[in-house]
Amino acid sequence: MPIVTRRDGGPADGLSSLQRIMPFLMPRRNDAYVLFEQQIDTTAPKRLLARLNADRPDDTRVTLFHCVLRALGIALTEFPRLNRFIVGGRVYDRRGVFLSFSAKRRLDRDAPVFSSKLAFDARESLVAMSERLHAELRRGRRGETASDREIRTLLPLPGPVLRALVWVQRRLDAWNLLPERLLADDPLYASAFVANLGSLGLDAAYHHLFEYGTIPIFITMGRVHRAPVVHDDGSVGSREIFVLRYTYDERIQDGFYAARALERLAEILGDPEQLSGASSG
Repeated sequence: MPIVTRRDGGPADGLSSLQRIMPFLMPRRNDAYVLFEQQIDTTAPKRLLARLNADRPDDTRVTLFHCVLRALGIALTEFPRLNRFIVGGRVYDRRGVFLSFSAKRRLDRDAPVFSSKLAFDARESLVAMSERLHAELRRGRRGETASDREIRTLLPLPGPVLRALVWVQRRLDAWNLLPERLLADDPLYASAFVANLGSLGLDAAYHHLFEYGTIPIFITMGRVHRAPVVHDDGSVGSREIFVLRYTYDERIQDGFYAARALERLAEILGDPEQLSGASSG
């Protein structure tokens, strides 16, 4: 039994016997992953972006990546049983929706990657959300994120000491004894992690889940490209798309529920009004 309650979540209610036993039968996230793929038509979101970015400087432009993050946040808000996590063999409902992402410090091959986390607010417009993301990117590229500072502090330690610290961290986490400040800023304690491989000109890939932290969903976004399509009349054409690939821990909720949530995500991406938010104009 956990020693104390958690600050980042509470015990999930209404679980079946199978859901309660699964974390003990398959203790690792990568024992229970399920893969999904979606092809997203860029027509509707690009039309919205052209309007929103008409008078915006290049370094503050709203992007397709921002659209994906907002659609994901809405989907997780509307399908809360996906916003769960497993620690110490127990399933928790997360308090709040938190989206983590990675980016390069510079747009060149050898530049290091940093990760950051953003609290999602469904009432916030797409433009306001993108402004917060740009601010977080600027901090990350200056090396000012909390996770960067913690890693720089720990890396000089000898390997055996680092391994011991990670083991202690995992035990404290399982017993719900980790200090709240360590959970609040860590990008691997979040609802989902999204990596924009398309910004590097790469296709989407299926990514492993991290055993550290509490993230049950990892998403990669691929480059925009044209793909063949068969129209309703049987004719063949092409359309501009990007691919989203998901790796999902099925222990938190069954795949059918997850599939319905992803259908909702795609629906939001195809609806400029829902995607932009009322206050974005």
